[in-house]
Amino acid sequence: MKNFNKYLIVSIAFLAFSCAQEVIDLEDPDPPLDGCITCPPGASSGDASFDKFVTVGSSFVAGFQAGALFNAGQNNSMGVMIAQQLNCAGGSDVFNQPDINSRNGFNIQLSDPAQGIILGRLVLFDPDGDGPESAAPAPAGAPGVPAPYNTADIPLPFTGEKASLNNFGVPILYLGQALIPDTGNPASPYFNPLWARFSSNPGVTSIAQEALAAAGSFYLIWLGVDDVLIHAVYGASDGFPLTSVADFTMQYNALISTMLTVNPAFKGVVGNIPEIETYPYFTTIPYNVIALDEATAAQLQSNIADNYNQFLDAMVQFQVITQEERNIRALNYAEGANSVLIVDEELSDLSQFMIDNGAQALLPYAQARQTTPNDLMPLSAGAVLGELYMGNPLAIQGVSWPLEDQYAITVTEFIELKTTIATFNAVIEGAVAGSGGRLALADINTAYNALLGASVMGGGLVIDGVAIASTFAPPVGAYSEDGLHPNDRGYVYTSNVFIQAINSAFGASVPPLCMNAYQGTGLPVSP
Repeated sequence: MKNFNKYLIVSIAFLAFSCAQEVIDLEDPDPPLDGCITCPPGASSGDASFDKFVTVGSSFVAGFQAGALFNAGQNNSMGVMIAQQLNCAGGSDVFNQPDINSRNGFNIQLSDPAQGIILGRLVLFDPDGDGPESAAPAPAGAPGVPAPYNTADIPLPFTGEKASLNNFGVPILYLGQALIPDTGNPASPYFNPLWARFSSNPGVTSIAQEALAAAGSFYLIWLGVDDVLIHAVYGASDGFPLTSVADFTMQYNALISTMLTVNPAFKGVVGNIPEIETYPYFTTIPYNVIALDEATAAQLQSNIADNYNQFLDAMVQFQVITQEERNIRALNYAEGANSVLIVDEELSDLSQFMIDNGAQALLPYAQARQTTPNDLMPLSAGAVLGELYMGNPLAIQGVSWPLEDQYAITVTEFIELKTTIATFNAVIEGAVAGSGGRLALADINTAYNALLGASVMGGGLVIDGVAIASTFAPPVGAYSEDGLHPNDRGYVYTSNVFIQAINSAFGASVPPLCMNAYQGTGLPVSP
């Protein structure tokens, strides 16, 4: 059978966009401004005061990119970007962050220090040196990745002045974790080491408490994204559950109420939650990515599909499943593009019936079906698509062996995510409406949908002469190599939504950031 490796994913992304624009140099993150006026005269703070700007949030506020927090990404965090523009309108020229002091950072998802595996940020790596067709994201520190991407670091405690910090952005953070001291307690299941490294009182004070103690005159708060996104990244599986609507409502309102009450001078801007289809992580791999030749398709149809479909017919006959479910589950292989074989836990579990009827060979397909255009394939599926399951040459994952539930988002799961996001966003809007004019709403969801729509219809948006699109493929991608977090240009796009909201709500005239002052995702590096 044909082997499908993880490199096909990025090939698809690269083929979708022309590389006729500028070549990005990963080693030069600050190109010339090219005529961009970053601080024009006459900027005003309006009814707000930007004397001290404080940011609170998760990965997107911390400057997280490419699967890690590292120097270059942190130096262009949204807090740094927006603070520069607020400075034009009477704000402070000081914005302190808990410096990570790591060139390539630490990839929480891929590293396993207990096994001696310490990996860093993702970088597009071309192992054969033959162009983007074989390029894929590889973590810094992985074999074959050249300098300066051949190292990674476990994050060390922040040794700077913790009482002077402005940025309280903590990667991989649920809303509830911002409210409890246990987020800094290593013995707690809610522990986050990236918070503990710079907390003034780990395990004693919460992120929200320390952000309030910073006594800012203006705050940016963007929390709640991970309450949905982490669940979605893992295929909407049970391992990382969605925050309930009741919990989110209570937590968000408690946070905002406390901010408004404790700090009488408090004013700020909050962001809402983007829908998951706006992230390239969920849209890069098509549902029908499996390419088969005629002979392989015929072999799969004869050896697997026909037997499985006959068993389904028997289950209908004995009224175990309906004809409708049978049609959903039936497998079909043909020459050309084929759907991915997945486990769908919403289907009837036929394992016991398979055992009782001597069809043990079909047990892997007890809840199996092929994907439809309504299913989403997370980028993580690319790491296992086409790989052998347990070394069995006949068990090709996604082809002859169903992918586990974590590698697909079904239409039912997608609707649940979409409904939850809409509900959470309504809670955020309600908190803004009830703030007495002290909060502005940055509608990130609408902005990300606009970028996605422009990308699908016309290849993207052109801002300050720079083309950006909802992809991580250079040179126009607005997302970093992880497909979830923006790159520098994506953070410019996002920051300007916050700036626009500030200007609209408080009568300010903070200048927007210039897109052409920042770089996008770099072209693949070769060994």
